[in-house]
Amino acid sequence: MKIFIKIVFGLLILFALIQFIPLDRTLKPIDRKLNFVEVKQTPNEITKILKTSCYDCHSNETVYPDYAYVAPISWSVNHHIKEGREHLNFSEWGSYNADLKKDMLENAVKAVQEREMPLPGYIAYHPEANLSAADRKILTAYFQQQLEHYVSAK
Repeated sequence: MKIFIKIVFGLLILFALIQFIPLDRTLKPIDRKLNFVEVKQTPNEITKILKTSCYDCHSNETVYPDYAYVAPISWSVNHHIKEGREHLNFSEWGSYNADLKKDMLENAVKAVQEREMPLPGYIAYHPEANLSAADRKILTAYFQQQLEHYVSAK
């Protein structure tokens, strides 16, 4: 029993210590001239869907929930956000070249249609982010409409 108590005590100390490992949660300033919804003059209905279901991981407008400040959960959250921004950052849309925008829109269509996004783990903690069939249809149609601009430009 003493060994068990020592192990638990050691794990508690380790848990306390990992809380001090710094994570970068710095949010870059938002330049409205680069932001997807501003650049594309996205309709309010679609903007609401994007901000509710996509922007936490795919923009510089992340709202970190309380659990995102507790290690090791914070490490996973931070990793997903960093990875999401690498694939598509709506806040920096205007800085991408046409080919990259085309690829990102194609990937967004696929991810929404195939229910890859939002991630199931994110939906578990943010049920409001779950896209209904109607939301998926609207978002897919909007992304495809935007995609036509880049396909016809070639």
